[in-house]
Amino acid sequence: MASEISAKDLGIDIEKGGDELFKWFIASFLFGKRIQQEIAAEAYRVIVDKHQRDTPRKLCNCSWQELVDMLGEAHYVRYDESTAERLLKLCNKLSSEYDGKLGNIHAQSESRRELEKRLAEFEGVGPKTVEIFMREAAKVWY
Repeated sequence: MASEISAKDLGIDIEKGGDELFKWFIASFLFGKRIQQEIAAEAYRVIVDKHQRDTPRKLCNCSWQELVDMLGEAHYVRYDESTAERLLKLCNKLSSEYDGKLGNIHAQSESRRELEKRLAEFEGVGPKTVEIFMREAAKVWY
């Protein structure tokens, strides 16, 4: 099996926190689906690097169709429509409940278990996505 793609592999400096954690959360969300790692990585690059949707505000300002098109551009086609919908819900929830900052989820959580539970409350974020995200986020938070 190929080695796991890390935040560093995608040019994300997790140590900086803030928007870098958001970028890793988006990447983890894409990796958490039943899709090839390289296709998920390309979807991340298309959305974040090429189209500069690298903050919750910028991502929330995408239309559903724009996101479907970006996912299609990366050949992330099997789940493009549901993924686009869930990405929009993710950034809207992050913005409305946590002021657009993943760090606020951490600050409001009394333990790693509570933090992981809060992350799993985002639609489309299951145990695999939480596991992938925490693999890197734990370096900053714990």
